[in-house]
Amino acid sequence: MGTRKIYPQRKPHAVCIPYPAQGHINPMLKLGKLLHVRGFHITFVNTEYNHKRLLKSRGPNLLNGVSSFSFVAIPDGLPEPDGDATQDISSLCESTKRTCLTPFRNLFFKLNNCLDVPPVTCIVSDGAMSFTLDAAKELGIPEVLFWTTSACGFMCYMQYRRLVQLGFTPLKESSYMTNGYLDTSIDWVPGIKEIQLKDVPSFIRTTNPQEFMMDFIQGECERAQKASAIIVNTFDALEHNVLDAFSSILLPPIYSIGPLNLLLNNAVTNEDLKTIGSNLWKEESQCLEWLNSKEPNSVIYVNFGSITVMTSDQLVELAWGLANSNKTFLWVIRPDLVAGENSILPLEFLKETRNRGMLLSWCPQEVLGHHAVGGFLTHCGWNSTLESVCEGVPMLCWPFFAEQQTNCRFCCKEWGVGLEIDDVKREKIEGLVRELMERQKGQKMKARALEWKKLAKYAASSPHGSSFVNMDNMVGHVLKGKIAKN
Repeated sequence: MGTRKIYPQRKPHAVCIPYPAQGHINPMLKLGKLLHVRGFHITFVNTEYNHKRLLKSRGPNLLNGVSSFSFVAIPDGLPEPDGDATQDISSLCESTKRTCLTPFRNLFFKLNNCLDVPPVTCIVSDGAMSFTLDAAKELGIPEVLFWTTSACGFMCYMQYRRLVQLGFTPLKESSYMTNGYLDTSIDWVPGIKEIQLKDVPSFIRTTNPQEFMMDFIQGECERAQKASAIIVNTFDALEHNVLDAFSSILLPPIYSIGPLNLLLNNAVTNEDLKTIGSNLWKEESQCLEWLNSKEPNSVIYVNFGSITVMTSDQLVELAWGLANSNKTFLWVIRPDLVAGENSILPLEFLKETRNRGMLLSWCPQEVLGHHAVGGFLTHCGWNSTLESVCEGVPMLCWPFFAEQQTNCRFCCKEWGVGLEIDDVKREKIEGLVRELMERQKGQKMKARALEWKKLAKYAASSPHGSSFVNMDNMVGHVLKGKIAKN
């Protein structure tokens, strides 16, 4: 790997590489912008497939007017999909782990021999892309791993090895889902008083002793110990006990630096930098004008993120639950939301709700903060969950996979801002929507959500907010540490 021995400019240069899925790219781009504001040259590494999708959705002038911020691409090792959708997660994890180190090394050789940019001084990598640690070691530069999960989700992933050792997974019987297995409680997870197996990230629900995702996650958690530091997009007040508990199981320091969207709002004044977006689907901004015509707290927002898929029966039951609640709704339905087929709603539903519902395929991130939105029906992905907390919006939680179950448990049982959808039947959906939007329990959740909103805002505020201080410490002590010593 080539390095340049003499370079007159002392500007730090961070290479940021997210896991190649929308929910990982978004927070990494926010972090890249925050580092750029702090004086870093940023090279942002997408996969070739996602780079094409980004240019298609954002336009070819993505970076016009922004100096010291560049997008580059490396192959992911997979055949390019036919449609505009997130690739299979297991296949993507296997391929990036196996094939991406060599093109990543080649990228460094190119960057460090380019006269137009300063030499690379640090790496900020997604926690699920730990092959990058090998490149950091070879270059002798620090690397921070960014786990884009909640702290509680990351903590549960760190327990996978012990769950295997104790025989909780994999199970020998294929009927384990119905024999009370998921209701089993464990009380030894650091920072969490008690949690049921149904609340642990869902990859443990397997009878396959060679389940790839189980091995992959255990490996990534073990390799995390080699990082210079670990960062999570959360704030101390929200996940204090879990964050404290990491000190007993992690060798690198862990920094909570969220909510990143609030830190970013406080820090970025460059209009060109603000316009750099990361949505891989084209945004339909007309929904904001539609929301402007609605009363405050009158709309329930429905969005299942970029990866979640459901059955056509689930889609229909959810639709009629929304219709029968008689509430106004804004519903994001990706073309690939239904597994293996197009997302088609009943014509009768469309007729009945045409005057109080809006359907679209993707929307701007500002929607959750709109005054008309009074509730959020969500899959409990961490970006969505944290943004809802930041905006003081209570949630209906319908988790599907990974650590969404963990986030749901904390929303409903610890933070007091969520109600779980455990049975996707139209009567249940209707009742929960009404409870969230018009009844006393929903009002209490709204009040609690507004309390968390204040705490999130303070955490991201200068000069004493916990996340603001942690961000400065992480940059100064870790990412710029080697530069300062030279």
